[in-house]
Amino acid sequence: MEQRTGDRESFTAWATVCRPRLLRTAIFLSGDRGRAEDLVREALTKVAQRWPRLRDGNPDAYARQIPVRDNISWWRRSRLEVVSDVADPGRTASGDTGVERRLLLLDALRRLTERQRAVLVLRYFDDLSEADIAHAPGVSTGTVKSTAHSALRRLHELAPELSELLSPEIS
Repeated sequence: MEQRTGDRESFTAWATVCRPRLLRTAIFLSGDRGRAEDLVREALTKVAQRWPRLRDGNPDAYARQIPVRDNISWWRRSRLEVVSDVADPGRTASGDTGVERRLLLLDALRRLTERQRAVLVLRYFDDLSEADIAHAPGVSTGTVKSTAHSALRRLHELAPELSELLSPEIS
């Protein structure tokens, strides 16, 4: 019983720290807060079920790959256009350029393929290495590099207003 209580406490402590990062990543991946919360809930459930084996290893990496893979699987199954739940950046009343830029970026990210979005989110928002990114969706580092390059180029086409944020070699 002590083992289970200790496992529960260590999982709860880990999940409390990890959940906000997972949610942020899932929001960028899915483009929808409700879906993102579902993806995170599923990831935490799967980690909890395997916690005794994962706790001493790298549970963050395992947890991170679940929303990536689940979101890609959902997208492949549905093949439906996801309707944006974010207002048109042109109609932002606040005049805050940071907010407008974020909305523009979110809209552009939604228009990328699932793999492109996953690679950019994991690289630039989660600050992962190419090897770690490759592990999440189960692809090679070469695929990560080429996907990142084509995704940045596509972002530049979709939102040239963000060119100062994008890599100089893409401009």
